[in-house]
Amino acid sequence: MAVAPPTAAALEQLSSSKMFDGFNLRFRHQSATLGCAMTFSIYLPPSPASNLPVLYWLSGLTCTDENFIIKSGAQRAAAAHGIALVAPDTSPRGLNIEGESDSYDFGVGAGFYLNATNEKWKNWRMYDYIVKELPKVLSDNFEQLNTSQASIFGHSMGGHGALTIYLKNTDKYKSVSAFAPIANPINCPWGQKAFSNYLGSTKSDWEEYDATCLIKKNSKVPTTILIDQMLVSTLLSCHLPG
Repeated sequence: MAVAPPTAAALEQLSSSKMFDGFNLRFRHQSATLGCAMTFSIYLPPSPASNLPVLYWLSGLTCTDENFIIKSGAQRAAAAHGIALVAPDTSPRGLNIEGESDSYDFGVGAGFYLNATNEKWKNWRMYDYIVKELPKVLSDNFEQLNTSQASIFGHSMGGHGALTIYLKNTDKYKSVSAFAPIANPINCPWGQKAFSNYLGSTKSDWEEYDATCLIKKNSKVPTTILIDQMLVSTLLSCHLPG
């Protein structure tokens, strides 16, 4: 029997559609971390009805919370194995900061899953949003979720986010993988542009959001990390029980 969409006063439901006997749901909420309204999409499988593990998907540049949910077809595997898929947006929106929409690889749609220290971009705190605020929003509004049983994966900029968030929080996630990630952003134009604007000129601050640098500091990673240019459905299978 399908899990009905929850009633949650803190969330504004934007859409609902049935898929593989579960539900694709989309919500808006006011983010205290980012200082703006944020959207996220979630797929709730038909069973089990409680204690559902959560798999976070982080999308890439220019994407929103809808890209993965609409295009991937990952709901088929999630429904079969009883996993909730959660896809957050990729940046704050609607703040009207000068220059926020001037290019595709910086600002809106390009949060890079870090906490900006540049005062102008102080609302760009996607790291705290993903690691701290969003799990609490989920726990408070979806009693069937078990956010302590969480894993994380993503694509491109989102692959960068998944890797760095996991490496800084190995106790919070059971598994991690990345599809074509930006794995060494301090040595590529995308990362250099984003980091210099969000974090300033101190390269040691950049290294805190670079998977290649972080893995050098953390030789005792408790789980296997998969990084490859494989199909999303294949990556999803790496997070399934068994």
